[in-house]
Amino acid sequence: MFPYGSALPPERELAEQMGVSRSTLREAIAALRTAGMVRTTRGRGGGSVVAFRPPAEETDRTPATGERREQLLDSLTFRRIVEPGASWLAASRQLNATERMLLTTTLAEVDQAPDSGAHRQADSRLHLAIASVTGSPMTVAAVTEVQAGLHDMLRSIPVLEPNIEHSTRQHRAIVAAILAGEPAKARRAMEQHCDDTAALLRGLLG
Repeated sequence: MFPYGSALPPERELAEQMGVSRSTLREAIAALRTAGMVRTTRGRGGGSVVAFRPPAEETDRTPATGERREQLLDSLTFRRIVEPGASWLAASRQLNATERMLLTTTLAEVDQAPDSGAHRQADSRLHLAIASVTGSPMTVAAVTEVQAGLHDMLRSIPVLEPNIEHSTRQHRAIVAAILAGEPAKARRAMEQHCDDTAALLRGLLG
């Protein structure tokens, strides 16, 4: 959700977004700090800033076989259920200015990503942003799980400009429908996005 160099929201706000207690949030941030993924400054004007910079993607061409292949295919089915539903719910809500800004900002970051690693991370942030504006922590958790599995599969795909352009057009249609408050249109646009990605991945998985 948060690119390199960006500040995390205040504790109270972030805990509410994540649906956890502030003590749990502090433990998580401490773990991220230990791992070098965030840095924290104290005092007035302080806070935690993202210190993780995504590496350039290295394509993994190792074919998926057996149980792993079935698990990956099932994750595509799970995604087809979860993400269109999240888009429908997001478009059904009266979004506030902060939520609308989150969607437009994350969409722009996908368009402006400088390399494949940054593009994959920005792509995930957009999908997580859509989940976050549903107001449902369980939906956020489900989309997070989906995106984690999708990341493993997308490493098997060469990063081709036509694929990125096609995906970008679909992202714009999804976000436009959500911002316009058109749930059915948002669901259909996300369904098409999921179907097109799944078709490409299933072809590679064999």
